[in-house]
Parts: sequence; structure tokens; C-alpha cells
Amino acid sequence: MVVVAILAAGRGTRMKSNLPKVLHSVGGKSLVERVIQSVEPLQPERRIAIIGYQAEQVKTALQAIPDLEFVEQTVQLGTGHAIQQLLPHLEGYEGDLLILNGDVPLLRGETLKNFLQIHQENQNAATVLTAKLPNPQGYGRVFCDDHNVLQQIVEDKDCTAAQKENQRINAGVYCFRWQDLAKILPHLQANNAQKEYYLTDAVTQVAPVMAVDVADYQEIGGINDRLQLSDAYDILQVRIKQKWMKAGVTLIDSASITIDETVELEPDVIIEPQTHLRGNTVIKTGSHIGPGSLIENSLIGENVTAKYSVISDSVVQNGSRIGPYAHLRGHAEVGENCRIGNFVELKNTKLGNNTNAAHLSYLGDTITGTKVNIGAGTVTANYDGVKKHQTIIGDRTKTGSNSVLVAPITLGNDVYVAAGSTITENVPDNSLVIARQRQVVKEGWEMKKE
Repeated sequence: MVVVAILAAGRGTRMKSNLPKVLHSVGGKSLVERVIQSVEPLQPERRIAIIGYQAEQVKTALQAIPDLEFVEQTVQLGTGHAIQQLLPHLEGYEGDLLILNGDVPLLRGETLKNFLQIHQENQNAATVLTAKLPNPQGYGRVFCDDHNVLQQIVEDKDCTAAQKENQRINAGVYCFRWQDLAKILPHLQANNAQKEYYLTDAVTQVAPVMAVDVADYQEIGGINDRLQLSDAYDILQVRIKQKWMKAGVTLIDSASITIDETVELEPDVIIEPQTHLRGNTVIKTGSHIGPGSLIENSLIGENVTAKYSVISDSVVQNGSRIGPYAHLRGHAEVGENCRIGNFVELKNTKLGNNTNAAHLSYLGDTITGTKVNIGAGTVTANYDGVKKHQTIIGDRTKTGSNSVLVAPITLGNDVYVAAGSTITENVPDNSLVIARQRQVVKEGWEMKKE
């Protein structure tokens, strides 16, 4: 039985931001969301976020997470003070309390599961997550016996030369037997320059206490500024890319590609250089994305190509070709085996199967049938200055170059629109529509000279 407490009350002044530090994003999720996600394998009895700075903003950002509780630390006086706020909320609780920091986003769930298991199997009063750093300078050192029972924690400035050779440092993650900790919390002292109450003082007042080393020290890196935020993103990207390459996805020049953790890829997808996959994007098998494309919150079917294009909040069905330099947005949906070519923009538009818009067109608020051909420079004029209106184009209809379809308007099946036409009225099936002034040629004409 375990309750998880997440320390998320600080402002994070070194971030130089009005946004609370824990709400800064890395890889498509906020720092604190990643911490909350990491405890899912533990199936905790309760999850409590201790909030303070911009508390309402943090609550709003996390309100969609089910069963997440909030406890407010109105004045931030250290980690020990933060956990003191739990005393009335955990009265009578007899299990363990796992304490995490809301600005440490790279901890893996399996790491925490192993940490908790060791704590409970050894019936520890407290367990401290530790890491062995290649360069631990500046960090307090953790000293243990041969059985990893903690003996002392010595601040870096207080270490002897011999003690500084120890690479084990405190990662700031703790698991306490709550009843033992609850007895100590009211008596913590702020006998330090910062006048704050620290959990490390509680560690030294219970027994037995064990240290558990994390296998990958990168997991315990905290975020205090934009440089560390960038470093965390790089580490996360390496993890994500390794996962997908092992799953059968080809990443060409992976260093130039970025992929959010929320993205789903199927085997035999190929991602070219300078391509960025964001949000809740799914790309099906055999699709070839990039180079130079941005796909965001979109579903890409099987065997789709998308070159130098931007696709947002849209769907592209199997076998379609997008780009180069196409832009799909606002819930566009492209049917199977379509071609959306260079400098074509679709907005809130649904194209039927085997439809082509090969170049230089804008289709907004449009629905087409199957086998439609959109000529170069075709525009659906969907906005009258106040409202958006819909254009409906029937099966096998073709628009000539530089056509303008003024919505609301419906073109039937098998309609041909003459090049250069501006269509303002509905057109029935099996029609040729011409809407342009007759050409006038004045032979022998020349401009009068003054």
C-alpha cells in the first residue's frame, strides 16, 4: 500500500518565466505530468500534488488527470514543510509514502517499482533513491555499508578529500513508512541559512534506512533552468527514437528528427530528416514521411507519402500523396489514393477517394466526391466577411485553372468548370459551366501618346 506525494509548489525562478516550473513542457507533456505518469505501474492508493505558486493554474492544467488530489503549501519553506501539509490528509494512514519532485521528469516507472519493492521487502523505515554520478561535485554524498544501509549524508562542502571520492549522491526521491515520518514531521527544525525544513533531516531520525542506486543516473536530473530543460528533452528524444527503431521504424538522420512520446508509429514507417511528429499522431505501416514535414495530432494511413508538408489535426487515408509544400489543417480529411500537390492548402475539407488537387489551390469548408480533379489555382471562397460557407463538389467533377467557387455552392456530378470562371450559383449534374467575360480583341490598337 503506497500513497504518492509530488512536490510541485515552487516557482522556479531560474526558468525566468511566469509559468510555474512544473508546467513547462518537455516532449509534449509538462514536467509534472511526466512525474505523475511514472507512478502508474505502482498503482498507488492515492496521488497527491502539493502545489503553491500559481496553484489555480497548476490545478487547471492537471484537472483532466483522474483522482489526482491537491494539497496547497501557501508558503514554500522547504521539502519537509511541504510534507508537513499532508499530516491532516493522511491521518490514520498506515502504509508507505513515496515522495517525488515535480521537476524530475525522466524517472522510469520500472525504476520506481523496483525502488518501492526494495523498500517494502526490507521493511525499511525509509529508503532513499541514490545515483552514482561521473562528476558528483557540488552534491552531498551518501555513505552506506556493504548492505546499502545508509550511514550518513555529508554535504559536498563538508566532505574530506577521501569522502569526495564517493560518487553516490542523494537523488531527492524518498519512501517513508508514513507512521514513522508522521511522528517526526512536527519536530523538524529550520536550523540552516535558508530557514527551511528539509526531508533529509527526517531521514537521519528513523531506522533502518537503505539507499537504492538508480541504474541510469540521467533519470534523476532535475529541471531548474532552460538549459536543463533542453538537456532533458535530448535525453527523452534518444529514448523515444531507440524505442521506435527497435520496433521496426526507419529514422534517417535521427538527430534531425523529433518525436513526441504521444506519437504512435507502425513497423516499416520511414521518417526522413528534418521531420517533426507532434501530439496524438498515428502513422500506419509503409508510410514515408518527410523530409522536412511537420505532422501534428493527425492520423496518417498506410503507404502515405508526405514531403515538405504540414499536416495538423487531420486525416490522410491509405495510399495518398501529400506535397511537396502542402498544408492540411482544421480537420481536413483526405481519402484513399488522393494527390495533394505543391502549394495546396486544405482547411476543414473532406476529399473523396482518388481525388487530386495537384497545385496552387485553396479548399476551405469543402466536401468533394470521388475522382474529382481540382485544377491549378482553384479557390473555394468560403468566407463572406462574417460567416464561413460550404462548397460541395460531386463525383468526377473537374475545375479548370484559376476557378473561384463562391460558397455556399454545390457542383453536381460530372461537372466541368471552364478555366478562369467565377461560379456563384449551383451547377446541375453533367454540365459545362463557363462564368467569365467574353474576350475582346481590338486589332491595330495602340496607346495614344500625349
